[in-house]
Amino acid sequence: MGTLSVIELKDTGDARGSSFSVPAELFSGRFPVADMHVATFEPGAVRGNHYHEVRQEVLVVMADDRWSLHWDEGAGTPVQQRQFTGPGVVLVTIPVGMSHAIRNDGTATMRMIGLTDGPYDCERPDSYPRVVILAPPR
Repeated sequence: MGTLSVIELKDTGDARGSSFSVPAELFSGRFPVADMHVATFEPGAVRGNHYHEVRQEVLVVMADDRWSLHWDEGAGTPVQQRQFTGPGVVLVTIPVGMSHAIRNDGTATMRMIGLTDGPYDCERPDSYPRVVILAPPR
């Protein structure tokens, strides 16, 4: 199994707005993008709490407030977490077998782009539940 990586991208924007570039190293490896999905997270919402047996995933998380990333390194391993504060864009690479989830801990809507190296198949979605974080009570 590979290693989860987190890269906080630098804002190189100007007066027109933000601009974030993905490091070229991400594209030098073998990660053919075969599927993409776009999602939003309302405050307090959790997305994820699953792992993939076949597909690797790259998440581009865009936030203006607090959020947290939660993951394990396989069944029976301890849950790890990392918290983020303030505006920014973070790139997360997730290997096969690692359960992962993102929770919006702030007050603003978050956005995410998810890329996988295999196509999505609704007959066999390659998404298996394994909870690594719960949504906070409302």
